[in-house]
Amino acid sequence: MDAVPIALATTDADEIVETVVRLAPSFGGVNLEDISAPRCFEIERKLQERLDIPVFHDDQHGTAIVTLAALRNAAKLTDRNLGNLRAVISGAGAAGVAIAKFLLEAGLGDVAVADRKGIVSRDREDLTDVKRELAEITNKAGLTGSLEDALAGADVFIGVSGGTVPEEAVAAMAPNAFVFAMANPNPEVHPDVAHKYAAVVATGRSDYPNQINNVLAFPGIFAGALQVRASRITEGMKIAAANALADVVGDRLAADYVIPSPFDERVAPAVTAAVAAAARAEGVARR
Repeated sequence: MDAVPIALATTDADEIVETVVRLAPSFGGVNLEDISAPRCFEIERKLQERLDIPVFHDDQHGTAIVTLAALRNAAKLTDRNLGNLRAVISGAGAAGVAIAKFLLEAGLGDVAVADRKGIVSRDREDLTDVKRELAEITNKAGLTGSLEDALAGADVFIGVSGGTVPEEAVAAMAPNAFVFAMANPNPEVHPDVAHKYAAVVATGRSDYPNQINNVLAFPGIFAGALQVRASRITEGMKIAAANALADVVGDRLAADYVIPSPFDERVAPAVTAAVAAAARAEGVARR
């Protein structure tokens, strides 16, 4: 694929949308990059409504896809299924919101999201529209309080916020927990600490095993979508990408290998084929 980076000298959501709409006839798809929440949600939604080509914000969905792939393999390794897992996400920005929604779509049992003020719950009166919507679909257990409170007995920690999680909070998680601390360069939980308590540890760093990096997802997703001239990228296409990514690991599945390397040459072709097939199955392919 050929790609052209285009930097815009504005942070105004409507100006970004109008500019991309006018540029769109020259391109087969649009990958949005480094747009903060909550503008990223509005910009992506408006562009998807106005364009008939794939629009994809990889900080949201690419991260969510790779997280799901790693989580599927971690669950498989420990003989569990997603429906029996409770996750806690630290961070209610673009990645945190997208991961929460996507994991629930994929069948996760429950997920609680925490921001700087604590667990996102229906009883809070300080929520933005995005967080209020998130409160309606997450936290079935009705948890309130801090991130540390939510981690007690949790099966999965997913960090996309920075900050530091105290060791005692990690120790209070369920046995054989999964710790995906993805902040860069300093994970929310240092791998040395996480390994004391967790069955599977992942980070966003390349110098530790199990790097959760959205570059594993979006090149193959766009290649698959463009291959069949898809009009958009559906939830089914994203789930197909996550499953294909997880399957690349195959029989080599181990605690330090639940997700393939970004340099694994099998990744992009596997994701491409899965996404193209899902686009045809969902009726958004045009060839």
